[in-house]
Amino acid sequence: MRRSTRIGMLAAAAATFALGGCVSPQLPLAADYGVALRQNIAAQIANPEARYIREESPAASGSRAAIAQERYVKGAVISPGAQNTTTISSGGAGGPPAAPPAGK
Repeated sequence: MRRSTRIGMLAAAAATFALGGCVSPQLPLAADYGVALRQNIAAQIANPEARYIREESPAASGSRAAIAQERYVKGAVISPGAQNTTTISSGGAGGPPAAPPAGK
């Protein structure tokens, strides 16, 4: 290695150590620093020991599943019906009163 390269590397190392003394120490953090983050993470973790009220599995039909799979393979999937979430059909306050049942 050439002498100028060696001197340059030693100067860079010395500058690194010298500049390390210019760094101010980090101020101490509050005792509760990060508590909200830890609580948010804990709230998003699934409970591996979860207990559910339902003891039996939901009913399923193997023949219906086979028919649906066959339709999927053939490209003839039945589209779900249109859903409308903005229509309210209850006769609550503000609407006209409901008509009495026939015969009364």
